[in-house]
Amino acid sequence: MNNREAEFARKITRHLDQAAADIRPGTLYRLKQARAAAMANLVPASSATGELAAAGVGSVSDGPSYFRSAAVRWLGVVLLVAVAGFGYQQWRSMQQVYEFEDLDLHLLASDLPIDAYLDRGFQNWLRNGFER
Repeated sequence: MNNREAEFARKITRHLDQAAADIRPGTLYRLKQARAAAMANLVPASSATGELAAAGVGSVSDGPSYFRSAAVRWLGVVLLVAVAGFGYQQWRSMQQVYEFEDLDLHLLASDLPIDAYLDRGFQNWLRNGFER
């Protein structure tokens, strides 16, 4: 408990004590009996639920820890999808590089003379042929 919480608790206690000072003795006695009966019927939480408990974390069915683990699982799924998408994009770009390499290899291995490659008309034909 930090200082602000302790100060808040002291203020609440002071107000409750002031309010309790105005209670008649008979009412105060009945309130004490009701509190004692309630405390006697109080069952400790660990024996009432019968749940497994993790060391220092709480019971297995705690709501917040379930949501944290669900969030971690969803984060893992999202990361897996992102990595798969990135891998697919990289694979497709490498396929395009391989296709261009293959085309260059076929052009260079063909029987065309070297002057044909230097001709502007041939370069325009190559450029227009890839745009379609």
